[in-house]
Amino acid sequence: MQARAYSMPPTTPVQQLGDLTGRHQARRRLLSLMATGLAAVHGAGAVRDALAGERMPRSPWLCAIGKAAQSMALGACETLSEPPAGALLITKRAHADPVRLGAHGIVTLIGGHPLPDAGSLKAGQTLITTIARLPADAQLLFLISGGASSLVEVPTQGIGLAQLRRMNHWLLASGLPIGDMNLVRKSLSRIKAGGLLDVIAGRSVRALAISDVPGDATAVIGSGLLVPEPALAERVSRLELPGWLAQWVARGLRERGTQPPTTGPDIALVATLSKAKAAIVAQARRSALAVWEHPDFIEGDAAVRGAALAHTLIEGAPSLHVWGGETTVRLPDAPGRGGRNQHLALAAAIALAGREDCLLLSVGTDGTDGPTEDAGALVDGGTLARAALAGLDAHRHLRRADSAAFLEASGDLIRTGPTGTNVMDLILGLKIAPGAPG
Repeated sequence: MQARAYSMPPTTPVQQLGDLTGRHQARRRLLSLMATGLAAVHGAGAVRDALAGERMPRSPWLCAIGKAAQSMALGACETLSEPPAGALLITKRAHADPVRLGAHGIVTLIGGHPLPDAGSLKAGQTLITTIARLPADAQLLFLISGGASSLVEVPTQGIGLAQLRRMNHWLLASGLPIGDMNLVRKSLSRIKAGGLLDVIAGRSVRALAISDVPGDATAVIGSGLLVPEPALAERVSRLELPGWLAQWVARGLRERGTQPPTTGPDIALVATLSKAKAAIVAQARRSALAVWEHPDFIEGDAAVRGAALAHTLIEGAPSLHVWGGETTVRLPDAPGRGGRNQHLALAAAIALAGREDCLLLSVGTDGTDGPTEDAGALVDGGTLARAALAGLDAHRHLRRADSAAFLEASGDLIRTGPTGTNVMDLILGLKIAPGAPG
């Protein structure tokens, strides 16, 4: 991937006053390093590397689910010694080219994300019907990436689309970590938490996954379509849920019964956040940049963490900082437009205001941030001044969770389009030495 694929802010009068050298070059450097990290975890290459040298006993039936489904499926088709015996791909709108996939015999279905929709329910029914019709000796190749929790669903009895959307609306605004959100989703699903294994019914399965969850827990990726969770009832009971949702969860758990599957196939992780960070660090060091690779997982309130990361830059020596993780945003009533990366970046921009030496980039590695089409943002000490030309107040936009409108005015949004991967969020901070060109 090339850095030119990413948007740069427009030249403004503020920029003309003196940052067309150091700050502008530093922005380009951060975008280039971001592209390096994304390329290291691209789905096609990750699957090719995982399957290289393998000879599957026969042409497998292929199923790719998630935001990175297309890149993973194409990587498999390029590597398998024989074309798939059949293939089903389920992904997000604008994340697939049905004509290109159709040339490989891949049927494409579109589900909803971040909220499930009618397409998600259609995809779920098609998935279980198709698997049930496969021969008993069929070999299945599953390629799973983030987003599968919303993109494909077969809900428990009595739960329809309206209930699913209400549940997911509440979860997305709750501030709960992804693992806890997926416990609730599993409780209302016939295919999550290993429920799909009942349909697979002992057929041979090979599974590869791109991790978009803390700790790379395969039970959390896609809500564990192939990973049983025998302690589900106990774990979800510890969560504080509104009464209406607790009742739905109890109903769903009763339907799941007391004898869920206990074992599933091994799932190989082919791309992770750690791999993306390592690629960025290696590239930066080849460019003679001083680098801090932070092992701590960035989580919790996005605004709080954004301000804290900005202060780390301000107080530290000139260098590149590489973080990764997934923060949360507790939405106000009638929120504006934005996502957790834009929220974090705006909080950082407030802390960095007026500084000529510090920049911070925060992006969702799948190319989308929340319900927006932007991946995130790249802010610097001039962000607030640029948006002030449009009469915007950063604190007001942060309170309203309306970061996208502010960062659009400042010219700091990053738009990549679908990236072919999904390993949570990358955060890069750069402090420039005095007089350095960036």
